[in-house]
Amino acid sequence: MQPLNYRHLYYFWVVAKEGGIARAAERLEMAVQTVSTQVRELERSLGYALFKSVGRGIELTEAGATAAHYAEQIFQLGEALPAAVQEAANSQGVRLAVGIADALPKPAVRHLLQPAVQTPNLRLQCQEGDFDDLLADLALHRLDVVLADRPAPANPNLRVFSHRLGKSSVAWYVRADIAAKIERDFPACLAELPLLLPTPDSAVRSRLDDWLARHGIRPRIVGEFEDSALLATFGESGLGAFPAPELSSDEFTRSRGLALLGRCPDVVEHFYAISAQRKVDHPVIRSLLAGAEHATA
Repeated sequence: MQPLNYRHLYYFWVVAKEGGIARAAERLEMAVQTVSTQVRELERSLGYALFKSVGRGIELTEAGATAAHYAEQIFQLGEALPAAVQEAANSQGVRLAVGIADALPKPAVRHLLQPAVQTPNLRLQCQEGDFDDLLADLALHRLDVVLADRPAPANPNLRVFSHRLGKSSVAWYVRADIAAKIERDFPACLAELPLLLPTPDSAVRSRLDDWLARHGIRPRIVGEFEDSALLATFGESGLGAFPAPELSSDEFTRSRGLALLGRCPDVVEHFYAISAQRKVDHPVIRSLLAGAEHATA
């Protein structure tokens, strides 16, 4: 196979985005024949047809759709390159762009990042979002690492690597004034309280459901939350009791007006760092991987 000609790939990408050679030629301010020739050269080098005729127009073949997907990623990175180079040249410190999955408890994030934030002149950029969206950004090198409550799923099209950071057992919390009125001991008291839980697709939810069933508790669920911070906020408002990692205990009970109802030592929440490299070379991520195990309970 011939080396990839990125000029040919660019012309193909514009044709794919514009939906036709004539519109692409107009956008590129080039002759239709020139653009058509460049696309044919790319097809010749790859060995496959990238477009097929449909009526008076054209559409992508299966091979063309795959090529367009990769071209989109390549040229998105190219568009981001000048700003990234300028930022790196002007920066006086070390940049770390971290993606934080919605379901990851936010007090845990502070613990997990503690080894990294001790880096001199660190410039930390945190982006919270959907787990799958963050993995896509990681694969495109828009993020340096993703923190999550689960490892990355097996996906041959997504080259990312999961590193176990640590774990924490789960505890139950409720607003202090509500806790003062509870008459039954833990965990039986959970049967008389409205409960707030993570959504069923969270990594810890099935373990919580099993634990409640083992203790004969039929939960009265009044809220389910994908975002762990939102779950805790509603718990602070008095809507119900809720589970969170035990490492959050000091913060919840000292500054948020919550009471610790009890602990579930056999329900454990795991934390992961996901990188785009198996052998991480970013110095701050290396320190995070080396020290985070000591930051969890």
